Amino acid sequence: MAYLNFEFKYTQKTLLLLFKMLFLSIAMQTKPIHIISFDNPFPPNYGGVIDVFYKIKSLHQLGFEIYLHCFYDDRSEVSEELKAIAKTVFLYKKNRNPLFLFSSIPLSVTSRFHKDLIQNINSVEAPILFEGLQTTMILNKIKLGNRKLFLRLHNLESNFYAGMSKNETSFLKKMLYYLESKKYTSYQNKIVDFDCVFTLSKMEFEYVKTKTEMVCYIPVFHGNETFNSLSEFGNYAFYHGDLRLPDNKKAVSYLIRLFQKIPDYKLIIASSNGKEFVEKQFHEAKNVAFITIENEVHLAALLANAHINVMLSFQQAGTKLKIVNSLFKSRFCLINDNMVDDERIVSLCEIANSEKEFIEKINLLKSQPFTQNKERENVLLEVFNDLDNAKKLESFL
Repeated sequence: MAYLNFEFKYTQKTLLLLFKMLFLSIAMQTKPIHIISFDNPFPPNYGGVIDVFYKIKSLHQLGFEIYLHCFYDDRSEVSEELKAIAKTVFLYKKNRNPLFLFSSIPLSVTSRFHKDLIQNINSVEAPILFEGLQTTMILNKIKLGNRKLFLRLHNLESNFYAGMSKNETSFLKKMLYYLESKKYTSYQNKIVDFDCVFTLSKMEFEYVKTKTEMVCYIPVFHGNETFNSLSEFGNYAFYHGDLRLPDNKKAVSYLIRLFQKIPDYKLIIASSNGKEFVEKQFHEAKNVAFITIENEVHLAALLANAHINVMLSFQQAGTKLKIVNSLFKSRFCLINDNMVDDERIVSLCEIANSEKEFIEKINLLKSQPFTQNKERENVLLEVFNDLDNAKKLESFL
């Protein structure tokens, strides 16, 4: 009889444990969230979409059921990689109606609205994470009830477009960027409408804090899970970036002129676009070459073989994602003050702010062994741990 009683208690405990595990499993799978993205985030091959894609991937790992809404120009395919981490992916073609230019709302906002978005958002009751102010046009169209609203601020758009205007060479584009900047100066007041704003730089954090206390600094998501411990020497100086952006084009022109004064050291410029723009400029610089980036693996190999990553911006931009990839996958990072504003990351970089300083640092570093692997790894895995940063995000959602 005692034996039967023991068996019954044991079975009861087992059943309770199984029910608890089942409950936790169901709970993990019932954390729905809408994410509205400014672009289709796959492939994650430029700054903004890299943050979006790896954020979604990390939230999926934490058990979120993700309803992803993407506005796009030409990324019209839903990849298997996105299907694997999102419950549903909705694509909406951006509306390029020229009449939007006359609206007081920024063009990058008005172009990202579709009536189907309202229906798809209302079909699932869940919090909404807006990827950038440019995805918030729906808030000007309907009331979303009592659901929680969150904003991932990718840029201070008024500053971003002001910088684009300053660096643009086309007069028409210069004026369009200027007008967009002015419109965002007013539109950024919508920041107070969110339950919390997540910034990816300290600069943006300080700005948002002047408008609302509901703000949290969460560093950029990037997808690097391990740190590359490399040999002491690479083979060249390296710059990579999206050459559709005026600031990056200006940086490339600056570097080509600069490396004409360092003729004994090679500079490789890499991008998935902009080949003609670059090659027109370096015909007299025999130590400069352009390489078209084929994919993430190709970029990783270029970074692993580089000795000095030379990065600069002509506008204050918080944190540039190319720094994160270079720190994880390459050796020395030589930057100017506009590239990053987290002091922990600045401590891992070499700083130069004038042509003279850049030349002096390059001449010094080109023959200097890189030996900072362990120090760099410790800082990076503390600051840029995607899963830990997703857990910070989860605590608000």
